Amino acid sequence: MRTALAATAVAAALIAPTTAHAQATSARPGGTTATGVAPRPGGGQPGRPGPGVAGIPALTDAQGRVLTLRGWNVGDKANQGDQALSAITEKHFRDMRAKGFDFARLLVFWDDLEPRPGQYSKNYLRKIERVLDWARKYDVKVLLDAHQDVFGPAFGHRGIPEWATRTDGLPFTPHPDDWFAEYFEPAVQRAFTHLYEDPDLRRAQARMWRTLADRFGDHPAVLGYDLINEPMGELKEGEDLPTAARRIERDQLTPMYNRLADAIRSADRDGWVFVEPTPIVGEGVPTGLGRIDDPKIVYAPHFYNAGMEAGADYDPAAGWLEAYEQAVTRYPKEYKVPVVVGEWGPLNNSLPNMNRFYREAMASLGRYSSGWAGWEWCYGGGYCAVDDAGAFRTNKELTAEPYAEAVAGTVRSTAYDPAAGLYRLEYDAGRRGSRVTEISLPPGAWQVTARGQAAVVRPAKNRNRALVIAAPGARVTVTVKAGRG
Repeated sequence: MRTALAATAVAAALIAPTTAHAQATSARPGGTTATGVAPRPGGGQPGRPGPGVAGIPALTDAQGRVLTLRGWNVGDKANQGDQALSAITEKHFRDMRAKGFDFARLLVFWDDLEPRPGQYSKNYLRKIERVLDWARKYDVKVLLDAHQDVFGPAFGHRGIPEWATRTDGLPFTPHPDDWFAEYFEPAVQRAFTHLYEDPDLRRAQARMWRTLADRFGDHPAVLGYDLINEPMGELKEGEDLPTAARRIERDQLTPMYNRLADAIRSADRDGWVFVEPTPIVGEGVPTGLGRIDDPKIVYAPHFYNAGMEAGADYDPAAGWLEAYEQAVTRYPKEYKVPVVVGEWGPLNNSLPNMNRFYREAMASLGRYSSGWAGWEWCYGGGYCAVDDAGAFRTNKELTAEPYAEAVAGTVRSTAYDPAAGLYRLEYDAGRRGSRVTEISLPPGAWQVTARGQAAVVRPAKNRNRALVIAAPGARVTVTVKAGRG
């Protein structure tokens, strides 16, 4: 289970200087065109996923269609070795698609892939491929996420192999009730420094990604690669947390992402490369990341509120959601890259203001992002999207709404009114390439109509999807309304 940053502790860390190796007492949880900009088949501005924040390009597919990703993280942290990924089944992808989701961020662990230096597990690669085959069967796009929590097994977690962990003998004290605080242990911070700076570890990490891209780059389900989950680093004497985060992002993460993107491109020219800032962005701190010299980069921040992760209710008056949106949109506007939020969702969804939070969060995400992956698709309690019977847990149903998962043309506007159960998409159909726009529908009866030179097709075997086929250059308005299908 993810654990949370205590709101007061993180606030103090954000404003107070921190000595080197200071130990925090808080905890927090742990696809296309060549340019990454939607094409202009009908002229005018690039297509966008929504009508909100200007200057952020859309994610696109190989046919140039504007993509919207809605889905969930899928992972198995509990099992490794011969049992790795055994908690993930075909049911995960069947159920996600049945509820209208088209995207999965799949956790993969370097320690399982390369248990000994240079020895890659064929069994683990086969297990990943089996999961990808299930995703392909249900038409779910997959992001391969090199996941780490508190660096890896050397500190009782998963991620970077123990053989690639160097601490210079610095101390580590576990925090079993507050695992995010372990990121501030001297040994963990030094391990990140060595990963970023040691030439042999740099080469090993690049070989790991080249291995994955070479094996799965041609798999139809693979959309792209998330280079490292929630990267952290080593604080210097006198730095506060935001200052340290911006330095780590600028001086260590940016060159690392450029190296790893080059490694992936030696095996896969087409997949999207997702890059994350440090988790500090969740507190409304703009990233210090620089330019990644690759034409298919996606900015992939996480979206967590410290107070809610610690169990508090959503406070609409606090302005956190607005501050986060303002901070998180600076990088994609400056570097002209799409945004996909890689993780989000509070632990306690049943508090009084959580219904409002989900509605406001969904609206915010729709303004600037090409999509998101919630934490996480599992069956049970805690962060799980659904219960043991597969029914949405309280307020999680608000994440399932009609959306255009692929638009063959230039998006003019798109909006969903949950109170009215009404979704509307207006676009100019492309004059070349695909003519098929795909609309994803959540469970229930939905009426789908199209105005303009366009026809709606409802596949008999897939009632939670509608296809809109338009004449080249047509101005099309698609309306999806709750009611009789």
